[in-house]
Amino acid sequence: MVNCCGLVSEKNEPVPLKSISVELQVRDHVASVSSCLQYVNEEERPLEAVFVFPLPADAAVCHFSARIGEQEIVAEVQDKQSARDQYDDAVSSGQQAFLLEESEESSDVFKLSVGCLSPGQKASITIVYIIELSVQADDALRFCLPAVLNPRYTPAVSAAGVPEVSSASVIPYTLSLSVEVRSSDRISKLESSCPLDPLEFLDAQHTHATVNLTAGHRFDKDVELFLYYENSHQPSAVVEAGASAAPSGSLMGDPALMISLYPEFPADVMSSLASRGEFIFVVDRSGSMDCQMHHGNDAQMRIESARDTLLLLLKSLPMGCYFNIYGFGSHFESFFPQSVVYSEDTMEEALKRVKSMSADMGGTEILQPLKHIYSQPCYPDHPRQLFIFTDGEVWNTKEVLDLVKSHVYSHRCFSFGIGEGASTALITGMAREGSGHAQFITGTDRMQPKVMQSLRFALQPAVDNISVDWTVPEGVTVDMLSPSINTLFQGQRALIYAQIKGQSSGKKEGAVTVKYKLKDQPVTNQLQFTLQPTEDTGLTIHRLAARSVIRSLELEERAEGADAENVRKRIVELSVQAGVSSAHTAFIGINKDHNQTVKGPLLQRRVPVAHMLQMSMMQCQPMRTCGMVVQRARPMALQMDFDSTMHYSMASSNSMIECDDESDQTEAEPLKDPVLQLVSLQKATGCWELNASLAAVFGKTEDEVNNQKTAQVDGSVWATVLALIWLYAFKSDQQVEWQFVAMKAASWVRSQKHSLSQCVCDGNALLGCQVTEDMLGI
Repeated sequence: MVNCCGLVSEKNEPVPLKSISVELQVRDHVASVSSCLQYVNEEERPLEAVFVFPLPADAAVCHFSARIGEQEIVAEVQDKQSARDQYDDAVSSGQQAFLLEESEESSDVFKLSVGCLSPGQKASITIVYIIELSVQADDALRFCLPAVLNPRYTPAVSAAGVPEVSSASVIPYTLSLSVEVRSSDRISKLESSCPLDPLEFLDAQHTHATVNLTAGHRFDKDVELFLYYENSHQPSAVVEAGASAAPSGSLMGDPALMISLYPEFPADVMSSLASRGEFIFVVDRSGSMDCQMHHGNDAQMRIESARDTLLLLLKSLPMGCYFNIYGFGSHFESFFPQSVVYSEDTMEEALKRVKSMSADMGGTEILQPLKHIYSQPCYPDHPRQLFIFTDGEVWNTKEVLDLVKSHVYSHRCFSFGIGEGASTALITGMAREGSGHAQFITGTDRMQPKVMQSLRFALQPAVDNISVDWTVPEGVTVDMLSPSINTLFQGQRALIYAQIKGQSSGKKEGAVTVKYKLKDQPVTNQLQFTLQPTEDTGLTIHRLAARSVIRSLELEERAEGADAENVRKRIVELSVQAGVSSAHTAFIGINKDHNQTVKGPLLQRRVPVAHMLQMSMMQCQPMRTCGMVVQRARPMALQMDFDSTMHYSMASSNSMIECDDESDQTEAEPLKDPVLQLVSLQKATGCWELNASLAAVFGKTEDEVNNQKTAQVDGSVWATVLALIWLYAFKSDQQVEWQFVAMKAASWVRSQKHSLSQCVCDGNALLGCQVTEDMLGI
């Protein structure tokens, strides 16, 4: 068991957080989340409790209050340093105080300082945040209540860092969750990774529903909810009235508008895939990748699943494209000095190296490999596509996102969060700043189908020439608050925030027209919106709009040549005005009416955040300190090996990394999945060769397969047709994984110009199925 970090009592007892109660209110594509944390001081002395906990990366914290007995303290947003000073002064003078602040390195980590509690005293803390629900590949809207916050890997060269996080094998608090959904669209269904009570509809139109998390849930893993609407691609425009107390002309005083644009791409576009591109796969090989994908008995190690996924990706790439593979930890390496043309030889060389990939590269330092990739020149007419796989345990999230954003016009970034503790700030941020798509692989999810869905996105034509035009009456203007949209592709939703200024005595409606081109075909979407909103939605849209502006200003602040002090001032002003969190502000609440002065020395407790330890991590046998893994440092190295593979290592005499010894590189075990066995035998051109290994996949001997072949049919054509028949007949449920493999195979078969009717008939007879030529695409 890992000990809790921070100062604790002499008995090293668990932190007195007793329960967490969460109320989730969903309105169309936006959610409001209210979390209530119940504390009690069971010590005989005064206590200061510190709780470092995760929130979604794009969340806007908008309320923070504390109830002690019958008294309630409602916090206000202030400059972070001013809030810290007031908190320290209050605690040192015996007053009760509460402080909520965002980590300076990662926006999905918040530190909650409960302050001074007298012996036996109870405290109830309420945090409210709002967030845009992310869209999944199957059109579901995803909400995640993260329970796990993995220790971030921090190279010793950086003194700054995300707050230390305790891990515990027993979580001394429980969770209750209630959900209410209101929508302009019919609710189709609501699913979860955790047990739910039955969904209850509150109206005949099925636009209002409630559901609760089944009682007794232990908050030891992320709670994921997936919400499905019947007409998910219907565009919408929502206008929200400004706050009456806010001055006219300010963001909070004027009406705010949010447009949701989630187009459905035509079938002919979906089937049109690019044959060019540069595909770079960046794989986390830190020690944490040696954890299991989930807690079941049949769970793969994360690195094993990554190897299987790379096999599928390498076999699915189009001939003539460029590719490369990077592995990273506390240092990084690439398979090739620069991206190479995809061919049989380069594919086979890459596959040999994939088989020996291990989680043996120490800690997690993703910034340097990204810098190296971006320093490489792009290939003309081959758009660069990055696929990044990580369990998200990095410390310098904001610096990474700045780097991705600075190269947004030369590449797209697809990111994959592996395991329960993947940082939403890192995973969703890289995809957002790189105009790509983010996927999370949690619980018993298989990595391969989600990655192949993203590969389809990468190969499909992207939307370009996007323009937004407003039609409003005289006296009214519209200011865009969101950054301009650069690209849009299938499965991606664009959210546009705007501020409506001025008034019109006449018309009460405006319109927005969004135009773009898809495969050189113009597409137009026009939406009407009211200029006189009446419904009170709690300023949700205003605060999300403010959050969007704050995030853009934070990027501007970190850019070279920026007037950092002036930008910081604007961030603080907007954060205070809107009542939402930022990197430069914090919520501070002080109970100044507390008459009794707290007596005795002050204890500090660190609340553990759930982190289920894997038995596989014990193989490294490192020394553990405060939930982090301390390791012997590698010496600095910058070298070119004889095989021209680039290596890079961080300089540090006391680097904290996650694996001690270099494990021997051994051949990977034989593939157990029949689909992966079949795919591993395919050639880069798309064909299969007739041999005993292929026959074994079909459950036949090589002679049985040979004897059924007619003399006029080439052996490779016969083998490839059989492979296609077997996939469509017996593995249709995994089609999303082998779809590109089959497309390459069908294209190769068509190029051979054989008469295939008898061949397909013979193949059906051999394998005992009935598949048509049309179904096979040949």
